[in-house]
Amino acid sequence: MKLFAEKILLSTGWHSNQTLTIEDGVITDIASGSVAGAEVAQGPVIPGMVNCHSHAFQRAFAGFSEQGSEGQDSFWTWRNIMYKFLDQLSEQDVQVIAEQLYIEMLTAGYTRVAEFHYLHHNVQGECKNDAAMAKAIFSAAQNSGIGLTLLPVFYQFSGFGAKPPTDGQKRFIHATEDFNQLVEQCFTLSKTYPNTNVGIAPHSLRAVDEQGLHAVVNFVRQLDRKAPIHIHIAEQQQEVNDCLAHYGQRPVQWLHNHVELDKHWCLIHATHINEQERQAIAKTQAVAGICPTTEANLGDGIFPTTEFLQDQGVIAIGSDSHISVNPIEELRWLEYSQRLIRQQRAVLANNEQASVGLNLWTKAALGGAQSTSANVGELAVGKQADLLVLDNTKTALFAKEDKFVIDSLVFASQSNHVQDVMVNGQWQVINQQHPLAKQSAQKFSQLIARLSA
Repeated sequence: MKLFAEKILLSTGWHSNQTLTIEDGVITDIASGSVAGAEVAQGPVIPGMVNCHSHAFQRAFAGFSEQGSEGQDSFWTWRNIMYKFLDQLSEQDVQVIAEQLYIEMLTAGYTRVAEFHYLHHNVQGECKNDAAMAKAIFSAAQNSGIGLTLLPVFYQFSGFGAKPPTDGQKRFIHATEDFNQLVEQCFTLSKTYPNTNVGIAPHSLRAVDEQGLHAVVNFVRQLDRKAPIHIHIAEQQQEVNDCLAHYGQRPVQWLHNHVELDKHWCLIHATHINEQERQAIAKTQAVAGICPTTEANLGDGIFPTTEFLQDQGVIAIGSDSHISVNPIEELRWLEYSQRLIRQQRAVLANNEQASVGLNLWTKAALGGAQSTSANVGELAVGKQADLLVLDNTKTALFAKEDKFVIDSLVFASQSNHVQDVMVNGQWQVINQQHPLAKQSAQKFSQLIARLSA
């Protein structure tokens, strides 16, 4: 197919009157001018965003944990409520939730998601068919049309020092050999689902030991040397303190000293890091997976984004617990948190790119692509055609010059400006409508009613 855009954000910046040729989901040519028979984009075209961190089942849990406990709420009390919630979910429920979530993601402008998937076993915690839950995620991605990077989670213990898992964690736990078998099953499954790939996610340093970490990393590297590896790290100050008590080193410090970090690693949150740890992440080109709305909702803290970008670090954004499913809000929070700390404006711009919005969108899209080992993140020849068409009637209400388009999108818009969404060369959202939206929402609302009863 061919797609003509009057205004398009290519890898080389904004351009006017360009025609993309797309074959088998990939951009094979970009030519100046309109071509006969080309579809016409009804607004500015920009690259789709990658969601680097998702726990799909938590979308059904959003809003269930905001009652408060006299100032004593924290990540840890939230986690206990979450454990009780997930005890009820079957693989059919997981697919309903994930499908609804992925439709919401697409409509908001996410075109690919890294699913940090740790709900493996059945309700009783029995390991009868590990791949059943994974297959539910694959099916949800296929039905919705979003690109998927599945990251089965390796979870051994409840805390540092190989503490035995709690009852609430029974659906996560694996022995090393069993987990590697699950990963192999997921690689096989991925071959039957287009636009998907597989990596792994050792849950955290508190949930895996050094021996298990090396074993699963070495195994996945044998299957795919570029497989993405994601890990929760340094999200909470208590985690840092516990790691210091057990290992005598801070979490990122320990990981950097004991694992060969590279660009295929994504360190999720990395909120509580010192200067040396921050520079180490940047130097290895591992991705910092920042989830601003979830980190704010859980009271985690604020990632040192300003300094990290000055270190030439790579960032990506994720919606994590899905208290919000909106890449624009994630980027807005990313910038605003830095403004509040510094009491300054336009913090996450630089001499090369004066536009905060454009700087953050392009960096997060490319970083998200790196975090998923996916051929996406920018519009260029040879890249997969994952793109968004913005609503021209809405963008017309804001500054019209190219340099202001993404700034207006991120900082001035109060409604969804994403009109059409293409993934892998196929339209998945047209005029802000996904073909399965009504059907999916009905199933999801029925599920919520049952879980709330």
